[in-house]
Amino acid sequence: MKNVLVFPCGSEIGLEISRALAQSKHFKIIGANSIDDHGKYVYEHYITNVPFIEEENFIQEINKIIKEYSIDYIIPAHDSAILKFSKNSLLVNAPIITSPLKTCQITRSKKETYDFFKNIIATPKVYKKNVGLTFPVFLKPDVGQGSKGTYKVNTEEELEFYIKKDSTLLALEYLPGKEYTIDCFTNKNGILLFAEGRERNRISHGISVNSKPIKNPEFQKIASKINNALPFQGVWFFQLKERENGELVLMEISPRIAGTMALYRVIGINFIQLSLFDKMGYDVRIINNKLDIEIDRALFSRYEFPIDYNTIYIDLDDTIIIGNSTINTTIIKFIYQARNLGKKIILITKHKLDVETTLNQYAISSSLFNEIIIIEQHQKKSDFIKDLNSIFIDDSFQERIDVFENLKIPVFDIDAVESLLTWKS
Repeated sequence: MKNVLVFPCGSEIGLEISRALAQSKHFKIIGANSIDDHGKYVYEHYITNVPFIEEENFIQEINKIIKEYSIDYIIPAHDSAILKFSKNSLLVNAPIITSPLKTCQITRSKKETYDFFKNIIATPKVYKKNVGLTFPVFLKPDVGQGSKGTYKVNTEEELEFYIKKDSTLLALEYLPGKEYTIDCFTNKNGILLFAEGRERNRISHGISVNSKPIKNPEFQKIASKINNALPFQGVWFFQLKERENGELVLMEISPRIAGTMALYRVIGINFIQLSLFDKMGYDVRIINNKLDIEIDRALFSRYEFPIDYNTIYIDLDDTIIIGNSTINTTIIKFIYQARNLGKKIILITKHKLDVETTLNQYAISSSLFNEIIIIEQHQKKSDFIKDLNSIFIDDSFQERIDVFENLKIPVFDIDAVESLLTWKS
């Protein structure tokens, strides 16, 4: 098993890397951040207070982490981090998972990217000194990612307002058509093994949050031209947008994984794992199930409770089993996670039928529980809870208020069990 450092681990890129590698038997992931963000709730092995990449001691501190945690590979999870690591690859004591420095330098700047490719593929018209503009005009930072800091302007006054706010903005022709991301993989020999597109149907905070695969032979042709012009290794992607006449125009290129690459990951292409194996010198191959799939992303909650407990007392009816037909899979996931953590699980129920028969009916083994307590309808569950270093889970408010008031232990309805799950890996 190789130790892989992800920095910064709480970016959308870092979170997708976690999802891609969390279950791998080949890699142990260690997340690192300069500030605490969502990565703290996702990475089991987590390092905080790493210097920012602009600080003088950044490389020195990274090398200390490499030594302390026996890091085998580093995956930069932000465009600026990619360039920083690439420029200092000879000083960093672990291999960097990205493309060669030349590619990282050119692709970090939109202007350099457009200048480099203007005679190879279609690039947007860049207005110089705001001369000969045709409104609307699209403003985009020279150094940036996604659609952050971009503006569509319709007048000279709007243009001057935004340029004064950010003098690095490029004034580009406005492209009104659909937008696509083409996810790519190039192996250690420079051979493009994969290039397929997805439509960016809905964007939120610069991130594609709804996407589906799109077949277009032009995607492959453009990908090949880019791959032949610049050296890549491992995962990378580029974005295209349509002119009014349907012509595809290059928007940006990035030598890294993208968060919405999860779309292709779930149908067989784990880009970051392929990149690691390729860096290790393996001849990698790709499995593509070519399934018709759509991804939709939204904010998802993670929780961290400052409570410790040894035992879980949990109800059966309308808690583990909903109604007379459905197993509560969130509860089952929680029970297995608790078992993995060495918690004691006690089923406490007023079930009117034979409990063993009911559990068998739902393919739930009675051995899942350390103990099964069956009580009468008139009895109080609080009278049967002996371990006070415990929590109580029950759909019944009456049962919960009884336990809470008499035993003073934390009680949870079934909708709150998601807060007890651990997502760290």
